[in-house]
Amino acid sequence: MITIRDEIETDIPAREALLDRCLGERRTTKSSERLREGRLPAEGLALTAERDGAVVATVRLWHVEAAGKPALLLGPLAVSPDLQGEGLGKAMMREAIWRAACRGHGAILLVGDAAYYERFGFTPEPMAELAMPGPFERERFLGLELRDGALQGAKGVLKATGVLAPAEGADGLRRRAA
Repeated sequence: MITIRDEIETDIPAREALLDRCLGERRTTKSSERLREGRLPAEGLALTAERDGAVVATVRLWHVEAAGKPALLLGPLAVSPDLQGEGLGKAMMREAIWRAACRGHGAILLVGDAAYYERFGFTPEPMAELAMPGPFERERFLGLELRDGALQGAKGVLKATGVLAPAEGADGLRRRAA
């Protein structure tokens, strides 16, 4: 049985190994990574899927803004190669979108495969006046408004607005007091 739950600190090594396996070493060179660097994911929006105690999927959302318009940046989404094609990525996406909407967020942005993400309502239209901080493929820059008009008037380069990670917690999780 697979369980989708909040990410916890002990998931970090397995999450990083999964991301390396699924996305390769180039994952840290992408423009999206510049917006995540040294930040914590949005509260309640770092998810792990686990089966028999093993991390088998991950997704996180991060606070960003453009011209004062707040949004969330999704990524990375990764599913263990032996489970790809079984609907786990879809379940992770639906859970992340639902949680973001329940927390009152207005929009989610991402850089990804349009054919995959359009099933969740992501389109390039709201992104026409937006850009990433560095090289990116325009046709892969997609947005989803959770509230009508959430991205209206949004333009310019995205910038990170999330909470800075403590120096010891640069892996993106809050440290809990012992």
